[in-house]
Amino acid sequence: MEKKNVFEQGSIRKTYFALALPVTFNMVLSVIYNVADTYFISRTQNTDLVAAVSLCGPIFMIMMAFGNIFGQGGASKISRLFGSGDLESAKKVSSFCFWAAVAVGVLLGGAMLLFHRPLLSLLGTTEETYPYALEYYMTMSAGAPFLTLNFIHMNLLRSEGMSKESMFGSAGGILLNIILDPIFISVFHWDAFGAALATVIGYVFTDVFLFIIVRRKSRILSVSPKIAKIPGRTVAEIVTVGLSVAITNILSSVCTILTNQFLLEYGNDRIAANGISHKVSMIVFLVMIGMTTGAAPIVGYHYGARNWDRLKKLLKFLVFVVGGTVAAMSLVLYTAARPFVGLFLEDPVIVDLGTQMLHWQVALILFAAAAMIVSVCFQASGMATEALIISFLRQGIVFFVVIEIFARVFGYMGIITAQAATDVITAIICLTLFFVRFWPKIRNGSSGEEKPRETSDTP
Repeated sequence: MEKKNVFEQGSIRKTYFALALPVTFNMVLSVIYNVADTYFISRTQNTDLVAAVSLCGPIFMIMMAFGNIFGQGGASKISRLFGSGDLESAKKVSSFCFWAAVAVGVLLGGAMLLFHRPLLSLLGTTEETYPYALEYYMTMSAGAPFLTLNFIHMNLLRSEGMSKESMFGSAGGILLNIILDPIFISVFHWDAFGAALATVIGYVFTDVFLFIIVRRKSRILSVSPKIAKIPGRTVAEIVTVGLSVAITNILSSVCTILTNQFLLEYGNDRIAANGISHKVSMIVFLVMIGMTTGAAPIVGYHYGARNWDRLKKLLKFLVFVVGGTVAAMSLVLYTAARPFVGLFLEDPVIVDLGTQMLHWQVALILFAAAAMIVSVCFQASGMATEALIISFLRQGIVFFVVIEIFARVFGYMGIITAQAATDVITAIICLTLFFVRFWPKIRNGSSGEEKPRETSDTP
């Protein structure tokens, strides 16, 4: 099969970089977008506006979560079907994921618009921030179907080895967003509404571009509703694996909301500083996501093909390249924290607060990288139970316990150091789970073993 060459020919390093670099580059563009978006909003020097947009950040993560249920859950299944040679079933899975994401996006957007008042209150808005938050929230909610759909073909194309095409579509939307931001925010003075509208338009562009790519170039993906029906057991597998990613996204939003709720008593300047420092720390985090997510199709393919030798080589290389990159980037951000935060607001108090927060956000992020590598292994191999367990750790149970204890014992300092402590604890748990559940499966295997059976999607 011609497409297998993408995964099977050449060194594991070449295969990894061919698939992971486009994803990582796309994440770098996301970093640029996040920085540019925050920059143009902060240029208004309106602390309440900056705080309002920061408070609404979790709604994007929630939309991403619902999109990734079928995006990454479907990609995991398709990679393994591709590895086992069942292309017809892969085509059916892709069609199901596309239409399921459309339906979920419409329902999600409708619910968010209907319950906007209680949800905005939950996000931590105050009398000062509510008007700005309402503009941003309502616009993003109306665009929910486009946002959830974005994560479908962006992920599914990678499972076929078409990372470059996925990158071009996503990059085009991000660049359009960056172009529209200063026009809508600084020229038209649409503020929060302008920032959200630029984001939605960017996602619409990406959706249309990737839809065309699938129709014209893909061999194993489809958008035909005629073949969208798949067995319930396959739906359950997709959703279970996808939920591990979705839960991480949702709990990340909950963590942001919880942190802002804890910071609320200290004033809007702390919330604004946290929003800015978090955006800057995302420079490392998004690159880390790109480098690990880029490896997921390779892990899934070789797991499906039982090519244990190449899979072990990939994992060892992944630890080296991701660990080295994250360590270097976090060191740069730590040492240059003040000028990075100072790019956004001129208020010296907020710069001081943001610098301190950024130091703690990147100091121990290497532990988060270890947990993310383990998570990708479980997701790509279809080990849903283990993937779900990890999903509830870093941005879930561990964080909830840590921030509650730290806030009570250390006050404000406990709030801003809780995530760093959580990363260390989570990494220890994840690595233990990896060596107990995943590594024994491939340690003694050989590439000559019989391929595992993937569930057929033919009723």
